[in-house]
Amino acid sequence: MNIKALQEKIKRFNEKTRPKYKLYSQTEKEILTKTIKLNEEVGELCNDILSVLKLQRRSKLAKFDKRNFYEEFADVIITTFQLGSVAGVDIERAINDKLKKIEKRYHLEKDRIES
Repeated sequence: MNIKALQEKIKRFNEKTRPKYKLYSQTEKEILTKTIKLNEEVGELCNDILSVLKLQRRSKLAKFDKRNFYEEFADVIITTFQLGSVAGVDIERAINDKLKKIEKRYHLEKDRIES
């Protein structure tokens, strides 16, 4: 199969599998936008982690500035908070609930290991 045929096949596949919903509200559009932005920021953080570990290609390592690494962490946190805000998530509650779950799981696993 050549590239043109593959593109045509994918085009037909896309037409059949296209979602049937639409984003009507501004909130839905903001949630989608913030979700995509969060993915972008996580990708940038991953690139910096590769640089910190010296696993990045030379051209990127030459441009790497460790201060940017800290900024990328902040970008991920800020964008996560923005997404939570738009989606109506109580961030403090979400974090506290999750920490309780983790602590409970840790204590259960710790008890199993000790017995």
